[in-house]
Amino acid sequence: MITPRRPAINVSAIPFNIDSDMIEAHRCRSCGSTHSLPVIDLGLQPLANNLLHPEDLGQPEPRFPVAVFVCGDCWLMQITNTVPPIDLFGEYLYFSSFSNAMLRHARAAVEKHIAEKKLGKESFVVEIASNDGYLLKNFVEAGVPCLGIEPAANIAKVARKIGVETHCAFFGKETARELREQRGLADLILGNNVFAHAPDTNDFVAGVAELLKPDGWVVFEFPYGVDMIGKVEFDTIYHEHVYYFTLTPLIPLFARHGMDVFHVERVAIHGGSLRLYACRQGSETIRGTVRQTLDDEAQRGVSCAAYYQRFSDEAARVRADLIAFFEEQKKAGKRVAAYGASAKGSTLLNYVGDAAKTLEFIADRSTYKHGLLSPGLHVPIVTAEELAARRPDYAVLLVWNFAEEVMAQQHEFRAKGGQFVIPLPQLTVT
Repeated sequence: MITPRRPAINVSAIPFNIDSDMIEAHRCRSCGSTHSLPVIDLGLQPLANNLLHPEDLGQPEPRFPVAVFVCGDCWLMQITNTVPPIDLFGEYLYFSSFSNAMLRHARAAVEKHIAEKKLGKESFVVEIASNDGYLLKNFVEAGVPCLGIEPAANIAKVARKIGVETHCAFFGKETARELREQRGLADLILGNNVFAHAPDTNDFVAGVAELLKPDGWVVFEFPYGVDMIGKVEFDTIYHEHVYYFTLTPLIPLFARHGMDVFHVERVAIHGGSLRLYACRQGSETIRGTVRQTLDDEAQRGVSCAAYYQRFSDEAARVRADLIAFFEEQKKAGKRVAAYGASAKGSTLLNYVGDAAKTLEFIADRSTYKHGLLSPGLHVPIVTAEELAARRPDYAVLLVWNFAEEVMAQQHEFRAKGGQFVIPLPQLTVT
């Protein structure tokens, strides 16, 4: 097993002001340490995917703290307050199939996994948080037996309609035991953009270990914490994302459950993600990518408090620039809308606050969101075609991670003189 090189933290040398109570305020959900350090506080925010119907406006809209701390022992970033998963995922409005980029990414990943793991009709693939079947349908087409695990009943129903067998449940050790008894062990367990969502990360990894064949692989993809910090992607932070992973804290987490991380890859999706490969301890040779990534993280300062303080400062700068932009356009009589009623967009707009209320509407491609209102600010959500039809002067691109795809789709809006505003890491008008 490769061990991260972690210098001991010297609290007295931390270069920014921390209340002594905050250092012991939060217990790490992975290693159990109470040695915590603040990273960023985005204030009270509504649930990022809790889109409202117009008739809901008279009802109270709950808000919860959105703040992140980092464990000073294992260096896992995590939110301070969690919301029960059933409140977040029981009924869900994010459907992966509405993004062409996601569909292409999924197909390429499946082709890669089939070739590398030599999967066939005798294999068994499990995907955790399989959404609407956008990824597993590629295994179905290839004749590889597979099963999706999806907690949102409305989305599981859509997946079944396209021929993807889906078990509706939250994943953990108990669910893994049930599936092991019913279906046997898996050759490959996938988890794309779900690992960070599971509050009990030890139970989640224990479940994976329970369900995996002795020579099986686990492949997780998740937004990479190094990219989040380096590119000021603070809008990735919302209640669904309990964790913000770098590789350093994941080595001991998997080892705790008898597993090795044997390979990692950087992928571009979602503003920079890490694709992590894990196996039962000793079943695969640990590749050089693991040590290279750990060394890179150490060089960047992932195990140093100052690394995280810069992130908070940069987020505050992005917020100030956006507020100034909204105020400037209001004074100039310019019309501003947004594109992408995403969870990250909710975080960004509610962090900006009242200045963002000048937005006329948010255009979105998902038919499930049309006619609803954004969380917190209650901006109307309309069809993607409305952007060109209404012709605002600017559209703030809330789904900047799909900028190339959106701008290609919205060529008419741009041809008519409309400009997109990419809010981070630097406010850019294009």
